[in-house]
Order: sequence, then structure tokens, then C-alpha cells
Amino acid sequence: MRRRDLFILAAGTALRPRSGAAQQAKVPTIGVLLVQSPGSEQFWRGLKDALRALGYVEGQNIRFEFRSDEGKQDRLPELAAELVRLRVDVIVTWFTPAAHAAKEATQTIPIVMGSAAAVETGLVASLARPGGNVTGMSDMGPELDGKMVELIREMVPSVRRIAALANASDPFSKPFLEKIELAGHATETTIDPVGLHGPDELTAGFAALRKERPDAVIVQPSLGLERPAALAIQNRLPAAEHFREFAEAGGLLSYAALHADLDRRVAVFVDKILKGAKPADLPVERPTRFELVVNLKTAKALGLTIPHSFLLRADKVIE
Repeated sequence: MRRRDLFILAAGTALRPRSGAAQQAKVPTIGVLLVQSPGSEQFWRGLKDALRALGYVEGQNIRFEFRSDEGKQDRLPELAAELVRLRVDVIVTWFTPAAHAAKEATQTIPIVMGSAAAVETGLVASLARPGGNVTGMSDMGPELDGKMVELIREMVPSVRRIAALANASDPFSKPFLEKIELAGHATETTIDPVGLHGPDELTAGFAALRKERPDAVIVQPSLGLERPAALAIQNRLPAAEHFREFAEAGGLLSYAALHADLDRRVAVFVDKILKGAKPADLPVERPTRFELVVNLKTAKALGLTIPHSFLLRADKVIE
């Protein structure tokens, strides 16, 4: 073979891709680990929409591995371990138990919280300096639970005793009860804590409330949405919870951070990490906008008259 032919052959070999895989950049995979709870489906849809707005299109330049506990939180550790075995690039979590399961499963894969009691349950060292592999959005849950005591008292001035239905299997139950009891002390309201071990005990929990006869009830979000709302109406109890879906399902009151804001900020965290940022260097954020929803139809069914001034403060009134 002549030298000229050898040169052409060598040049062609150098320019030819070594394999089909080399022609395509690695598509990052986002693991999503959710506690099935109020707002989880909306968060999942909103996260994909927010990432799409940042240029991430599923099936083109991003992949998802979606896992939900389907209402059984004891499945979370194995689901988190499964995402780790798949070597996802980032794990996005929804609710405190999911964030803890992910953190226990890996100390290297970045974890972005969609909503969790970050400092109160030890997920991060501090908001400004999270350390480790966890960052994202810390919810205002404890503060909002305390705020709901105030809102119930303003909404129904005759209320003097409020039951707090806590999910003992959720690490957030301790700060949930602490803030409600602090708000009860500040407003001279008696707080009756009631511990349940998951949504399966809701019927028994409300049966116990029927005997104790509190004036209202605040429900921890991880106990569910439609069932506690329905049980509250059956037992003629004014009920409050985070997430507007609770009020839309028949609960009297909801007060929570705006979902759209959480979705956008979580997407920004994911984007920064995929571009090389480390979770330890990304301060944890807290929501800044909140939404008050009142179900006036439920109020009428319970024989309650809501002050007009309170209805004017609501972001949405369901009639």
C-alpha cells in the first residue's frame, strides 16, 4: 500500500467515532422519590413542567426514574436504595420521610428536597450551610401549623380547644406538634395531641375525637387528604391542613406555600447540580409566598358563619 493511501486510511480512522455511544452525550437521570400525600402528584407534574421551561425535555436530554411509596412509608428505604442502584444523577424528594430515606441510602448522590422539615429533623446542618449531599426547599411546616391555630381562632372565634392529628411514623410529627402547642399557648387555646401510626388509623382517630369533642382539628399532611376531610365533615369538625387540595376536598381551611414556586425553585436546584454545583454549596431555601383557601360550602354545612373580613383575606373561597 502506498504512503498516500496509508495517510488517507489513518485520517479516516481518526475521524470515525469509536462507538455509537460516543456520538451521544450522556442523558442525566433524575430519580424522584415521593410520599403519596396531598400535593404529590401536582408536584411531580409541576417539576417536569419547570424543568421543561429550563430546556430539559424528557426522552431527549433528561430521563426520570419515578418512585412513590403508594401510601406505605415503610417502602421508602427500598425505593431509595433502588434509585441508588440505578446510579441516578440526582434524587428529588417530596416530604420529609422521603428525604430521610434518600439520605440514609446515599451520601454521594445529590438530593434535592421538594418540601421537607430540613433543619428540624436533621436533614441539613443549617439552611445557609447545608453540608453533605442534601439541599433544596425547606418547608415552613412548623410555622404554618402554628399559623393555622391563629387562623382557626380568627375564623371561628368560639374555638377554644383544637385537636392535632399527628402521624407518629413521620419524623415531622414532633415539630408539627411543638409549633401547634406553642401557638395554642400564645392564643390561650387548649391543644389536644392525638398520635396515629399512619392513614389506616384515621377512622379510629376521629372516633376518639368524637368522644373528646374538640372545637376544631389540624391534620398533619402525611395522613392524607380526602379521607380526613370527609371524616371531619362526618364528625362536624372544622378542619385545617396544608395544601389547597385539602380545602378543595371538603376541608374547611388550608394555608400553604404556593406549589408553583416550589416547583420552579426545585427545578433550578436540579439544573445547577447537573451543571456541576455541589449541594453543600447551595443554601437551602424557604418559600416566600403563601395561599389561604376557605371552603365556604363546608362552613355552611357545619353551621359556621365566617367573618366577612376573614373571607376578604382569603386567596380563594370555595362556594
